[in-house]
Amino acid sequence: MGPGTGDRAWGDAQSVLEPLGPEAELIADLTWVLFIGGGIIFLATMLLLAVAIRGGDGPRRILGSRRFILWAGVAFPVVVLSALLVGTLRVSAALDNRPMGAEPLKIEVIGRQFWWEVRYPGTLPSGGIVTANEIHIPVGREVELRVSAGDVYHSLWIPTLHGKIDMVPGRTNTLRLRAARPGVVRGQCTEFCGAQHALMAFYVVAETPDGYERWLERHRLPAAEPVDEFLATGRKVFAAAGCGGCHAVRGTEWDARIGPDLTHVGSRLSLAAGTLDNHRGTLGGWIAGVQDLKPGANMPSYNAVLDGRELRAVSAWLESLR
Repeated sequence: MGPGTGDRAWGDAQSVLEPLGPEAELIADLTWVLFIGGGIIFLATMLLLAVAIRGGDGPRRILGSRRFILWAGVAFPVVVLSALLVGTLRVSAALDNRPMGAEPLKIEVIGRQFWWEVRYPGTLPSGGIVTANEIHIPVGREVELRVSAGDVYHSLWIPTLHGKIDMVPGRTNTLRLRAARPGVVRGQCTEFCGAQHALMAFYVVAETPDGYERWLERHRLPAAEPVDEFLATGRKVFAAAGCGGCHAVRGTEWDARIGPDLTHVGSRLSLAAGTLDNHRGTLGGWIAGVQDLKPGANMPSYNAVLDGRELRAVSAWLESLR
């Protein structure tokens, strides 16, 4: 199934063993060396243990000899660990010094409790497209993620594309990566950042260059005007409930930056940083019961504020913002 269909199977890849780009391939190769090498050493150790327990005096004398202890207990670990150190440093150097082509696409990612703000500088006269919990990139082009934190320490990890990078308040770190083929993969915060750290995921959508340009063109547009009375009611509910005090909807009077930008929220794959699939029903459930679904999130539940019709209307309006 494709993105946005309500089945998250398309975006659950979150493994260093499923690389989507050259940087992740280098890390995957090192991972396989560690897995296979560690497995062989473990089996050899268990075999020697079995010989020591059940073998006769002859094998035990060999295992207890000074020569065997020096070779197996000193020389072998020194050689293996030194080789792994050299290999790891070579992979690290290769990741840090990969030749770059044209000017990379710069994307800003800001970690917040407990969601991700994503900015595309220069894509709008006012600064750039702003979205949340989803990073769109073109296949084959170098991408520079400029990451920071808006509150506490976070850490961004996209296992299928690169290693981890810290997100530090007051500092910007950079991570360069490239997707080799289209796909939708999952990323995660890997630095404990509070009560809902475990529910702070995001998706990376790697698209063909043409598909990425079409995505940009759609997201340059302001929010669509309601096309019927029910959607217009939803917009009024949004205004009356004070949602614009925290959220921006480009093309309207709402431009707050406390919570995620909702200009095209209906087109996103998930809600609440990967917690829920995104459709009208989950939008209503999220608005009504934020604190039941994600306790500690900086948004109140509106189940005692909005009645059923109001919830359905505002959910329908938000879903229409594509």
